[in-house]
Formats: sequence, C-alpha cells, structure tokens
Amino acid sequence: MITDLNMTSNGYSLVLSIFYAGYLIFEVPSNMLLSRSQPRVYLPMLMVIWGGFQWCAKGITSVAGMAVFRFVLGLAEAGFYPGVMFLMSCWYKPHEGAVRMSIFYSATLVAGAFGGLLAGGIIESMDGLAGTHGWQWLFIIEGCVSVVLGVVGYFVLPNYPATTPWLTEHEKQLATRRILYAQAQEEGPSMGLKQAFKEALKDPKTWCFLLAYNFINPPCTITYFIPTLVETMNYEGRMAQFMAVPVYLVSLVFSITGGIIADRTRQKAAVIAASGVLSTFMFVFCAIVQNPKLKYVFLCFGGAGIWTALPVFLSWVVIMFDGREKRAIAIAWINGFGQLSSIYGAFFWPEKDAPRYATGFTITCSFTGFMVVMVIFTRWAFGDKGVWRTS
Repeated sequence: MITDLNMTSNGYSLVLSIFYAGYLIFEVPSNMLLSRSQPRVYLPMLMVIWGGFQWCAKGITSVAGMAVFRFVLGLAEAGFYPGVMFLMSCWYKPHEGAVRMSIFYSATLVAGAFGGLLAGGIIESMDGLAGTHGWQWLFIIEGCVSVVLGVVGYFVLPNYPATTPWLTEHEKQLATRRILYAQAQEEGPSMGLKQAFKEALKDPKTWCFLLAYNFINPPCTITYFIPTLVETMNYEGRMAQFMAVPVYLVSLVFSITGGIIADRTRQKAAVIAASGVLSTFMFVFCAIVQNPKLKYVFLCFGGAGIWTALPVFLSWVVIMFDGREKRAIAIAWINGFGQLSSIYGAFFWPEKDAPRYATGFTITCSFTGFMVVMVIFTRWAFGDKGVWRTS
C-alpha cells in the first residue's frame, strides 16, 4: 500500500490516526441511540455498514483517498466497541465483568497474533487479481466477513434482559432480578438523554476515568508497529510476522488471567495498577537494552501489561455509573476521548528512530507510569461505590 500510494512515514501515521477522528465524533451519539434501541439490530447494522464500506477500497488511488476512507470507516465503527461494553454492563454483575471483557478483548490479541500472517497470504496470493492490488483485496475480503457476521449477529445477539425475544418470561425475570440484586438500575429509561448527558459530564468520575484512559490507550498504539519493531531485532520478512505472534499470545494469557483475578478478588484497580507497573519497567528495559533477544522478551511482557490493564479498566468503568442512559453516555465519552491518544500515538515510532526506537519506548513507559498514578488516585477518590471521597 505504501508503494502503490507513494506514502511517506508521516503519511502512514496520518492514515492510521485519522480513523480515530471519525471514531471520536460519532461515539457518544451512537451510544445514545443504542440506549434507546435494540442492540441485536443496532450493533449488527454497524457491522454491515462498515463491512460494505470496505469494498470502496477498490477505488483508492491516493493518500488523500485513503485518509478519507479511514475517516469514514472510523465513523461507521465508532459505536461498536462502546456499544458492546454498554450491553455487557446490562447483563453482568460488577464482579463478573472483568474476565468477560478480557475474553471479548482477546479477539483483538488473536487478530494481532495471526492477522499479519493472514494478511500476508492474501496480499501475496491475490495481488493483481482482477486488476486489484493485494491490500485492496484484504479490505474487500475483511469487509465481506464483517457483513456476513453482522447478519449472523442479528440472530444470536441479545437485547436487554427484559427485552430479549428468545428468552422465556421466567428467564427474563431471572436475568433482570440478578442485576437488580447487584444494585443495577431497571431496564426501563431512568432519565431523558439530554439530562443523562448533563449528568455524565457533571460527574467527576467521568473526567478521572477519561484522563486515566488517555494514559492507558497511547501505549496500545504499539500494536501497529510490532512487526517493524520485531524486524529491528534481527528478524526479517515472513519470520518477522511469525515472531510477532508470541507477543500477542503472552498478552492473551496475561489478559485472561488478569480478568479472572480482578473478578475473584474484586480489586480491579489493583490489577490495572500492577499491570501498569509491569509495562513501565519492561518498556524502560526496551529503551536501554541493546541485546535483541532480551529486548524481544521485554517487548512481550510490556505488551502483556498494557493489554491486561485495558480490558480490566473498561470493566471497571462500566460498573461505576448508575442509570442506563448515563452509563451509555459516560462509556462512550470516556472511550471516545481516549481514542484521541491513538491519533498522536501513531507518531511515537517514526522511521528515523530505527533501530532503537528509544523515543517511542520512553514515551510509552511514561504513559504507563502516569496511568498507575491516575488509577490509584481514582480508586482512592471513589472507592467501590463511585462516590467522591469526602474525608
């Protein structure tokens, strides 16, 4: 793609980051719509829209075209991730969410582990077929998969506990009561969207979690550059793609384990902080160590820390807000502004810093360190009940 579009290093970073501009714009409105609609219709609809739009990659011939394509794709995808977070918060008790969020997030890690290998195979085998570049075929094929799974999602996804059509009345009552028992809100609207928007923005928790997420999310942009980083450790070509797999597999094990521990101990903030400390030390070592094999090991465990902290953090966010509408808006607001970090995070790893990438590792460990401080403060300030500490 870089060759075909005559793309520079900065152009590549722009194409990566502009996705999140569109993502930010539509995230809050999307969750406001979701709180008043049927999730089994709304979430699959988003998948079909972004999947169908990916077919437009066939017509991209310039960096500007790719930037516009990515921006609109961000608009289409904006509602899915916070929508899933919100829907899960309506079904699970506070101490059941972390491991489930980690399992959901594990799809990202599995995609990171094997997506590069799959992409390489598609690009190499289909390049030039029907006058279409291999990277265009990649977008088209992935778009087809999204459309198909979106259609399937309509038949398998639930709505809310009281409104899921394939549950019996007894099952609906049971699902609703167990959430009410955990002091969640009723499934019906508790306030208007305008009032919920005001309440979410007035709540100091919203801003503390938003700031903490802006420290957690920037290190995650390293995922776009892992194959590049691995190549600087004396692995080349297809071997670099293979050696990227263990980075994600180590993270997968840590992430699921961290989610289980967070739910069983009910100490989400402690798990997040411990994961942040692990990442901070590992990325410090990555910045100063010269031995390629040691650096690779530190990269594996550094990634494990950030990708353990992220899903547990999100499972913590969703239990700290009462009321369905307010919770939906707060989740989207926090996640949306957290994606701002992905815009500038894509510029942490300029090609001129190769092979050490000391600047990127230094910035990353700084963010994880500040994340630990912010998480500890938020836990101290609001405790388990989400009420501002007064003494």
